[in-house]
Amino acid sequence: MKKKVALIFTSILVIAATVMFIWDQSNSQVKNKEPKPVQSATVTEILSDEISIEDKAKKLVALMNDKEKIGQLVMYTPTVQADSFSSKMIKEYYVGSALLNGQMSSAAKTAQFTNQLQEWASESRLGIPLFISGDMEYGTAQRVPGEATILPRQMAIGATGNVKYAEQAARVTAIEAKAMGFHWSYSPVVDVNSNLQNPVIGVRSFGENTKLVSDMAVAQVKGYQSEGVLSSAKHFPGHGDTGFDTHSTLSKISYSEDVLRQVHLPPFQAVIKQGIESIMTSHIIIESIDPELPATLSEKVLTGLLRDDLDFEGIIITDAMIMEAISKNWGAGEAAVMAVNAGADIVMANGSVDDQIDTLDSLYEALQAGKIERSRVDESVERIVTYKLKLNMFHNRFVDVENATEVVGNEEHWKIAERIALDSITLVKNDNVLPFDPQTNETTLVVSVAYANRIAETVKRVSKGEVIAYQAAPATGERLDATKEAVEKALEQAKKADRIIVFTQSDREIPQGQIDLVNKLVATGKPVVAVSLGNPGDLLGYLDVKAYVSAYALDNWYWLTPIPVSWDAAIQVIFGSKPMGKLPVTLNTSYARDFGLSYP
Repeated sequence: MKKKVALIFTSILVIAATVMFIWDQSNSQVKNKEPKPVQSATVTEILSDEISIEDKAKKLVALMNDKEKIGQLVMYTPTVQADSFSSKMIKEYYVGSALLNGQMSSAAKTAQFTNQLQEWASESRLGIPLFISGDMEYGTAQRVPGEATILPRQMAIGATGNVKYAEQAARVTAIEAKAMGFHWSYSPVVDVNSNLQNPVIGVRSFGENTKLVSDMAVAQVKGYQSEGVLSSAKHFPGHGDTGFDTHSTLSKISYSEDVLRQVHLPPFQAVIKQGIESIMTSHIIIESIDPELPATLSEKVLTGLLRDDLDFEGIIITDAMIMEAISKNWGAGEAAVMAVNAGADIVMANGSVDDQIDTLDSLYEALQAGKIERSRVDESVERIVTYKLKLNMFHNRFVDVENATEVVGNEEHWKIAERIALDSITLVKNDNVLPFDPQTNETTLVVSVAYANRIAETVKRVSKGEVIAYQAAPATGERLDATKEAVEKALEQAKKADRIIVFTQSDREIPQGQIDLVNKLVATGKPVVAVSLGNPGDLLGYLDVKAYVSAYALDNWYWLTPIPVSWDAAIQVIFGSKPMGKLPVTLNTSYARDFGLSYP
């Protein structure tokens, strides 16, 4: 009898548990079921309503279905053509922003391209305009290298010590960007480059001094704001003291929270105070804040530190999610969900078509399954739409192609770039070698690990004598160095010359082959000046050279992003223009920050 009672009681419990499970699943489905969009007003009616921009944004978001909301959270990466992929992403997936990551052939074609993307956006159900964005750290030439103004790198601007130059550079960038249909530039880089061996920031930073970086960054934000273009401080909470590149690895930063707050956060705080519209995250684990997750995926960093502690109210955008620090450890979809839950507003989706679609699908599915709260999504979408309204993008979708051609790369802009570059060139060492006399008939040998012929052409324009060029490395994307054979060939060319200019480039410690190249040219006994095209610390590899100049012209993507205006300026200084720049970073005790020589 007891067994029978126990069996009946067990059966009742099983039935009850089953009923409760079904009830819970039903309630969960109801809770996560997509609500019907509010249809109380049309987009046109909302835009014409005399209410605040924030209230308009809330009403516009209320019109959206879930797929449209998720689209606003994703920045897709188009090809350089208006193709079926872009049409699908905009009209079927409702993406809210585009990252133009390729290099366009002309200002006109760029303007035509952005106009086409906006036309497709206008044809979507609600017609929400696209944010069009791009990396423009040294101007729009990063996107349109053939026509746009090439501005000096941020470390070059730091070397001038002139915050007005920082503002002017940003303003030139904003004017040209806006003319071609861009709304958003991923600059300034506000990382404090406190590690000379940093392989990925380097000349992209204003320097190692926190106050200088803060002042320069604020000036750039002002420049962008003056022209109605969004700027983005990066890479939060600071990528300046790293010995690794997050494009290829996930690593940890072990310095204390005090160092973080005293050295690396102040530039972000400064631009937040200035009203910067967006901040880009880094894919770095900051152990003092979150020892487990990189900043991009960390709620402690994005919500706890950036939103709650620093009171940032603008758009948080991730860095590229295809970077191996993220992609090797999490899939595109999983990482996107984690980033949004952590507090990111926009996920920068790039990589393959499949990766980008996976990002959108994963976010949508997570929302349906309750893995992302609806309030979290609505908060971000409202913030995004608010900025689109502030820029008046609904009424100014398209740009004038002819105007873009006239504005981009105009003479006034080039003069600004050349003036900044000339004032940035830093004469670090000079034992009675410089300046070279441009009026003699002496033969000048130009030896460089990259761009030797182009640099030699500049020398020919300022020097009366013969100019010989020799390139000591293939310079096709490899880490630059000089083989023993290349060094010997350079020495053969040196026999024909009366004076030598040798250009080196590194993004951290200079390779031994380049050191040998300089030292053996010095050993010829002929006047030699060495010029660092990248890291100013190259000098530490060949301290016996008697004249040394820093140009800040190349980063570690040297084959894609050269700054000829800076090496042109270096040549001008070598042949007599007065050097004005000061080191923005410390090389050693003899060559500290703010050190720089001049001519009598």
